[in-house]
Amino acid sequence: MQIETVVYQDSKWSKPLPALDSKQTLVLVFGAPEYGSQPDVFGEITKTYPNSIVIGCSTSGEIFHETINDHSLSVGVAKFENTQLGFAEARVATDKDSFFAGQDIAGRLLKRGLRAVFVLSEGVHINGSEVVRGLNSILPEAVVVTGGLAGDGDRFEKTWVLRNGNPEQNWIVGVGLYGEHLQIGHGSKGGWDQIGPQHKVTRSVGNVLYQLDGKPALAVYEEYLGEQAKDLPGSGLLFPLAIQASPESTKSIVRTILGIDREKQSLTFAGDIPNGYLAQFMKANFERLVDGAASAAHAMHQVSGNGHSDVPTLMIAISCVGRRLVLKERTAEELKAVLSSAGEKTQQIGFYSYGEISPYTTGYCDLHNQTMTLTSIRES
Repeated sequence: MQIETVVYQDSKWSKPLPALDSKQTLVLVFGAPEYGSQPDVFGEITKTYPNSIVIGCSTSGEIFHETINDHSLSVGVAKFENTQLGFAEARVATDKDSFFAGQDIAGRLLKRGLRAVFVLSEGVHINGSEVVRGLNSILPEAVVVTGGLAGDGDRFEKTWVLRNGNPEQNWIVGVGLYGEHLQIGHGSKGGWDQIGPQHKVTRSVGNVLYQLDGKPALAVYEEYLGEQAKDLPGSGLLFPLAIQASPESTKSIVRTILGIDREKQSLTFAGDIPNGYLAQFMKANFERLVDGAASAAHAMHQVSGNGHSDVPTLMIAISCVGRRLVLKERTAEELKAVLSSAGEKTQQIGFYSYGEISPYTTGYCDLHNQTMTLTSIRES
């Protein structure tokens, strides 16, 4: 397996695009939102890789090795020796299409030898939980599914996914990886502090929360945020919600606000908030966020069974935009924490997202918010 990474910044490439085109080559492109209206650079990529699978998405910050950039493209090129690749796409005109889009992607990729699926999705007009539910309804539990939702800085207005060499809105793309030689690792951790009492979700529909403990959800949330409530929905990135099915459940999923409706006093989240679940407010803890990134790397190595490996490895880091807004100038610390446990032949690219897709520990995938989610890809 051959891996090369390159960054496009200030209208130039850090080095020439590597000559690794083949039917067994995967090209990942994570780019600043403004490139959605500047498609020429993508034409250069697709011209260099006419036989490869090329996918990508807009971001809330581009990850390249230990650095985070804006106004750039982070590109990873992986040419496999013994792993076959497949491609699928599905359109999502509205968030109501999310479940069937996930099913469509999974159905197209489910073939003999499928080991893993990597998915990139529209980030705003989507219900990420429904996409994941659609994927899980078709794919076997043994297939590792990871990926993320495209970003648009902290604006939540318009995202794009790279499809057929063009940045387009309202699409989901997926890559299937097939064969016994593929080694896939994954890890997803948060690092936020849960504070205050748990509240019961007394009314919700999909990813829209209307009531907590019988009270208007927006009013409860604004009371919690205090002065920062005036900056909603943007300030909601700093105060996510942890939900779990019951007090006895050991599985807690984090949800981030995408929008508010003051007339209906409701909150719209990146994923579902089921009725009857328990919800608890969260706040940032700088050290724990960085530790969470390191824990994600540890979990990934446990799954792959190979930590400090001298085997060429592509590591895809997808972290939530909320983490970046909290960490600010310390954001690079979580990237360094991740790479500190990696082998010398590991190359990292990724992006800051509106949602992360990964198994909670093992098994079927979940939609996460406010986590550092890692995927490692190598061949034996």
